[in-house]
Amino acid sequence: LVGVAAGLANAGKIPFVCAAAPFLTGRALEQIKADVAYSEAHVVLCGQSPGMAYGELGPTHHGIEDLSWMRAVANLDVIVPADPAQTRAAVRWAAASGRPSYLRIPRFKVPAVTPEGAPFEPRRAVPLQDGTDATVIAIGSLTSRALDAAALLRAEGVFVRVLNMPFLDPLDEDAIVAAARETGRIVTAEEATISGGLGAAVAATVVTRHPV
Repeated sequence: LVGVAAGLANAGKIPFVCAAAPFLTGRALEQIKADVAYSEAHVVLCGQSPGMAYGELGPTHHGIEDLSWMRAVANLDVIVPADPAQTRAAVRWAAASGRPSYLRIPRFKVPAVTPEGAPFEPRRAVPLQDGTDATVIAIGSLTSRALDAAALLRAEGVFVRVLNMPFLDPLDEDAIVAAARETGRIVTAEEATISGGLGAAVAATVVTRHPV
Protein backbone atom coordinates (compact mmCIF):
# COMPACT_ATOMS: atom_id res chain seq x y z
CA LEU A 1 0.00 0.00 0.00
CA VAL A 2 2.76 2.45 0.93
CA GLY A 3 4.85 1.50 -2.09
CA VAL A 4 1.90 2.00 -4.44
CA ALA A 5 1.23 5.39 -2.79
CA ALA A 6 4.83 6.43 -3.45
CA GLY A 7 4.37 5.48 -7.11
CA LEU A 8 1.14 7.48 -7.32
CA ALA A 9 2.94 10.47 -5.78
CA ASN A 10 5.72 10.16 -8.38
CA ALA A 11 2.97 10.29 -11.03
CA GLY A 12 1.66 13.58 -9.67
CA LYS A 13 -1.12 12.34 -7.40
CA ILE A 14 -1.54 13.14 -3.69
CA PRO A 15 -2.26 9.75 -2.10
CA PHE A 16 -3.62 9.34 1.42
CA VAL A 17 -2.66 6.00 2.98
CA CYS A 18 -5.12 5.10 5.74
CA ALA A 19 -4.61 2.08 7.99
CA ALA A 20 -4.46 1.09 11.65
CA ALA A 21 -1.53 2.94 13.18
CA PRO A 22 0.31 -0.07 14.68
CA PHE A 23 0.25 -1.96 11.36
CA LEU A 24 0.89 0.97 9.03
CA THR A 25 3.98 2.04 10.95
CA GLY A 26 5.21 -1.38 12.07
CA ARG A 27 4.80 -3.46 8.93
CA ALA A 28 5.64 -0.77 6.38
CA LEU A 29 8.43 1.08 8.19
CA GLU A 30 11.00 0.29 5.49
CA GLN A 31 8.72 1.58 2.73
CA ILE A 32 7.87 4.69 4.75
CA LYS A 33 11.58 5.38 5.23
CA ALA A 34 12.85 4.56 1.73
CA ASP A 35 9.95 4.96 -0.71
CA VAL A 36 8.29 7.96 0.94
CA ALA A 37 10.56 10.00 3.22
CA TYR A 38 13.97 9.41 1.63
CA SER A 39 12.46 9.78 -1.82
CA GLU A 40 10.56 12.94 -0.80
CA ALA A 41 7.30 11.54 -2.15
CA HIS A 42 4.26 13.63 -1.30
CA VAL A 43 2.40 10.88 0.53
CA VAL A 44 0.10 11.51 3.49
CA LEU A 45 0.21 8.58 5.90
CA CYS A 46 -2.85 8.41 8.18
CA GLY A 47 -2.37 6.20 11.24
CA GLN A 48 -5.83 5.45 12.60
CA SER A 49 -6.82 4.18 16.06
CA PRO A 50 -3.42 4.80 17.67
CA GLY A 51 -2.44 4.45 21.30
CA MET A 52 -4.60 2.13 23.39
CA ALA A 53 -7.67 2.54 21.16
CA TYR A 54 -8.02 -1.17 20.39
CA GLY A 55 -8.31 -1.92 24.10
CA GLU A 56 -8.94 -5.58 24.86
CA LEU A 57 -7.34 -6.71 21.58
CA GLY A 58 -4.08 -6.29 23.45
CA PRO A 59 -0.45 -5.34 22.81
CA THR A 60 -0.43 -6.60 19.20
CA HIS A 61 -2.98 -3.89 18.39
CA HIS A 62 -1.80 -1.14 20.73
CA GLY A 63 -0.11 1.56 18.64
CA ILE A 64 2.11 3.11 21.27
CA GLU A 65 5.43 2.99 19.37
CA ASP A 66 4.40 4.83 16.19
CA LEU A 67 5.47 8.28 17.35
CA SER A 68 8.92 6.99 18.29
CA TRP A 69 9.34 5.21 14.95
CA MET A 70 8.06 8.10 12.83
CA ARG A 71 10.15 10.71 14.65
CA ALA A 72 13.23 8.63 13.88
CA VAL A 73 12.56 8.79 10.12
CA ALA A 74 14.29 11.79 8.57
CA ASN A 75 12.32 14.13 6.30
CA LEU A 76 8.90 13.08 7.61
CA ASP A 77 6.53 15.53 9.31
CA VAL A 78 4.72 14.00 12.29
CA ILE A 79 1.35 15.57 13.11
CA VAL A 80 -0.95 14.66 16.01
CA PRO A 81 -4.25 16.59 15.88
CA ALA A 82 -6.02 17.27 19.18
CA ASP A 83 -9.62 17.72 18.04
CA PRO A 84 -11.88 17.85 14.94
CA ALA A 85 -10.85 21.39 13.93
CA GLN A 86 -7.18 20.54 14.14
CA THR A 87 -7.73 17.32 12.21
CA ARG A 88 -9.36 19.25 9.37
CA ALA A 89 -6.47 21.72 9.40
CA ALA A 90 -3.94 18.88 9.40
CA VAL A 91 -5.50 17.16 6.38
CA ARG A 92 -5.56 20.41 4.39
CA TRP A 93 -2.01 21.30 5.42
CA ALA A 94 -0.67 17.87 4.51
CA ALA A 95 -2.39 17.91 1.13
CA ALA A 96 -0.89 21.30 0.28
CA SER A 97 2.56 20.88 1.82
CA GLY A 98 4.21 18.90 -0.97
CA ARG A 99 6.02 16.90 1.74
CA PRO A 100 5.81 13.40 3.22
CA SER A 101 3.80 13.41 6.44
CA TYR A 102 2.34 11.13 9.10
CA LEU A 103 -1.03 12.08 10.61
CA ARG A 104 -2.03 10.29 13.81
CA ILE A 105 -5.83 10.19 13.91
CA PRO A 106 -7.58 9.18 17.16
CA ARG A 107 -10.29 6.49 17.12
CA PHE A 108 -12.77 8.08 19.52
CA LYS A 109 -14.47 11.45 19.68
CA VAL A 110 -12.70 14.11 21.73
CA PRO A 111 -13.85 17.56 22.90
CA ALA A 112 -13.09 20.65 20.85
CA VAL A 113 -10.13 22.43 22.42
CA THR A 114 -8.52 24.49 19.64
CA PRO A 115 -9.27 28.23 19.83
CA GLU A 116 -10.85 29.70 16.72
CA GLY A 117 -8.22 31.19 14.44
CA ALA A 118 -5.36 29.29 16.09
CA PRO A 119 -2.41 28.85 13.71
CA PHE A 120 -1.63 25.44 12.26
CA GLU A 121 1.99 25.55 11.19
CA PRO A 122 5.19 23.59 11.77
CA ARG A 123 7.06 24.68 14.88
CA ARG A 124 3.96 26.43 16.28
CA ALA A 125 2.49 25.24 19.57
CA VAL A 126 -1.05 26.26 20.45
CA PRO A 127 -1.39 27.86 23.92
CA LEU A 128 -4.65 26.75 25.55
CA GLN A 129 -4.26 28.07 29.09
CA ASP A 130 -1.76 30.33 30.83
CA GLY A 131 -0.06 29.51 34.09
CA THR A 132 3.08 30.16 36.09
CA ASP A 133 3.55 27.12 38.36
CA ALA A 134 4.13 24.41 35.72
CA THR A 135 3.46 23.54 32.09
CA VAL A 136 1.68 20.55 30.63
CA ILE A 137 2.56 19.91 26.98
CA ALA A 138 -0.01 17.60 25.43
CA ILE A 139 -0.80 16.07 22.06
CA GLY A 140 -3.73 14.28 20.50
CA SER A 141 -6.40 12.69 22.65
CA LEU A 142 -4.71 13.72 25.89
CA THR A 143 -4.97 17.45 25.20
CA SER A 144 -8.51 17.69 26.58
CA ARG A 145 -7.40 15.59 29.57
CA ALA A 146 -4.59 18.06 30.22
CA LEU A 147 -7.11 20.90 30.32
CA ASP A 148 -9.25 18.92 32.77
CA ALA A 149 -6.23 18.32 34.99
CA ALA A 150 -5.30 22.01 34.86
CA ALA A 151 -8.82 22.95 35.99
CA LEU A 152 -8.59 20.59 38.96
CA LEU A 153 -5.21 22.03 39.91
CA ARG A 154 -6.45 25.61 39.55
CA ALA A 155 -9.12 24.83 42.15
CA GLU A 156 -6.27 23.89 44.50
CA GLY A 157 -4.35 27.11 43.78
CA VAL A 158 -1.89 25.61 41.29
CA PHE A 159 -1.82 27.50 38.00
CA VAL A 160 -0.72 25.33 35.10
CA ARG A 161 0.07 26.41 31.56
CA VAL A 162 -1.31 24.06 28.90
CA LEU A 163 0.35 23.87 25.49
CA ASN A 164 -0.89 21.76 22.61
CA MET A 165 1.87 20.57 20.27
CA PRO A 166 0.19 19.45 17.01
CA PHE A 167 3.52 19.10 15.20
CA LEU A 168 5.69 16.56 16.99
CA ASP A 169 8.22 16.96 14.19
CA PRO A 170 9.24 19.67 13.45
CA LEU A 171 8.86 20.68 17.10
CA ASP A 172 8.22 24.15 18.56
CA GLU A 173 11.39 24.25 20.64
CA ASP A 174 11.01 27.98 21.41
CA ALA A 175 7.67 27.39 23.14
CA ILE A 176 9.22 24.60 25.18
CA VAL A 177 12.17 26.74 26.27
CA ALA A 178 9.85 29.63 27.14
CA ALA A 179 7.75 27.28 29.29
CA ALA A 180 10.88 26.01 31.02
CA ARG A 181 12.08 29.54 31.79
CA GLU A 182 8.71 30.94 32.83
CA THR A 183 7.16 28.03 34.76
CA GLY A 184 10.14 25.97 35.92
CA ARG A 185 8.39 22.61 35.52
CA ILE A 186 7.18 20.64 32.49
CA VAL A 187 4.99 17.55 32.26
CA THR A 188 4.17 15.85 28.94
CA ALA A 189 0.99 13.93 28.11
CA GLU A 190 0.74 11.51 25.17
CA GLU A 191 -1.00 8.24 24.40
CA ALA A 192 2.25 6.49 23.55
CA THR A 193 5.41 5.02 24.99
CA ILE A 194 7.66 7.57 26.66
CA SER A 195 10.65 6.23 24.72
CA GLY A 196 11.21 8.46 21.71
CA GLY A 197 7.86 10.29 21.57
CA LEU A 198 6.75 13.67 22.86
CA GLY A 199 8.31 13.17 26.28
CA ALA A 200 11.68 12.34 24.77
CA ALA A 201 11.50 15.25 22.32
CA VAL A 202 10.66 17.74 25.07
CA ALA A 203 13.29 16.30 27.41
CA ALA A 204 16.00 16.55 24.75
CA THR A 205 15.08 20.17 24.10
CA VAL A 206 15.01 21.11 27.77
CA VAL A 207 18.20 19.34 28.76
CA THR A 208 20.19 21.03 25.99
CA ARG A 209 18.70 24.52 26.20
CA HIS A 210 17.20 25.17 29.65
CA PRO A 211 17.23 22.28 32.15
CA VAL A 212 14.28 22.17 34.55
